[in-house]
Amino acid sequence: MIRLARAASLLAALCLAAPAAAQEEVRIGVIYPLTGAAASTGLELKNAAQLAADLINGTDKSLGLALAGAGGLPNLHHAKLKLIFADHQGNPQVGASEAERLITQEKVVALGGCYFSSVTATASQTAERYGIPFVNGESSAPNLTQRGFKWFFRTTPHDELFVRNSFEFLKDLEKRKGVQVKRIAILAENTEFGTGAAALQEKFARENGYEVVAKVLYPPKSAQLTSEVQKLKAARPDVVMQSSYLGDAILSVKTYKDLGFLPTALVANDAGFNDSEFLKTVGKDGNGIISREVWALDLAAQKPVIAKANALLQARHHVNFNGNSARAFTAIFALADAINRAGSTKPEAIQKALRETNIPGDQLIMPWAGIQYDATGQNKLGAGIIVQVQDGKYVTVWPFALASKDVAWPLPAWDKR
Repeated sequence: MIRLARAASLLAALCLAAPAAAQEEVRIGVIYPLTGAAASTGLELKNAAQLAADLINGTDKSLGLALAGAGGLPNLHHAKLKLIFADHQGNPQVGASEAERLITQEKVVALGGCYFSSVTATASQTAERYGIPFVNGESSAPNLTQRGFKWFFRTTPHDELFVRNSFEFLKDLEKRKGVQVKRIAILAENTEFGTGAAALQEKFARENGYEVVAKVLYPPKSAQLTSEVQKLKAARPDVVMQSSYLGDAILSVKTYKDLGFLPTALVANDAGFNDSEFLKTVGKDGNGIISREVWALDLAAQKPVIAKANALLQARHHVNFNGNSARAFTAIFALADAINRAGSTKPEAIQKALRETNIPGDQLIMPWAGIQYDATGQNKLGAGIIVQVQDGKYVTVWPFALASKDVAWPLPAWDKR
């Protein structure tokens, strides 16, 4: 018995002394709309996220970002990132069930996505219940980081900042160009994203002395928007502020033109208006549209890493980054950074590392000061810009210090584009 006990003790000591087996891959679940009305957006997000993972897994260091070319995660024996993609179809319930499947069946150590704020809300609730980190890169509904969640982190700024930027832009424009804006109308889809943005637009409009002459909400993926646009036209706004995903953004522009509705300016809240398919579909009718953004290719003149990353995406998929895909790319780098610093795939270790995140701006393709999360999980170093479609391209027009082009004001007549 004594010999057996000594043998068992020796075996235990040897096991403790032996180095841990190298982990071959780190599995991350990423949920996007890969079918349905926003499938083209989902594909762009997926391609950008996969590019980020491939750069981290590869050995090409030319991009110049910290983990790009690291050959995997250095602090985990160079384990490779494995992105497991799931399709939420634009449905919050599907998003929640896919999050659960990824956690319980695919054994992911963290989750990301979901672009739609309404789906991010349900999927992250599932992650919270299971105690799994969720890093969101693209959803902008402010309430997502107002729920007291401990496992939810968001890299992008949210709509409170974006809407404030839109009004700062209008005020700056009034001073710079002497334009007169008095009457504002709001058009928004009626899910988490649109209703939250509309409420903020109404609040900031009144605080800044503008009259809100119409606030029109509509169900997403509508077959027609005729009655909604007729309400806007009857209200005679100077500026329309709009929050719509891709299909609705395209339909609204077509309906504006068909009904001869031409406000002085259309200030969009990103989303569908900045999707690559938007300008491909509406063509010259998109010229003059203004939108809040987080990324623009013309910022490469001041930040060369933007052009380098864009060239890599172009080589693979023959498309430029946009604000949506650039945020998806950035979120994967931010999550990988945390997992690498944790040196572990245990959820608690990743959560702790996320809380301690401090990525400087020169390590991002975004025009941000960096990524640091506050107590709610919101990145407090993000920033927004304003872009305008000019000659079929998105150009930065605000802040004026970053602008590559002057603002074209007002919107040109439909037959003059």
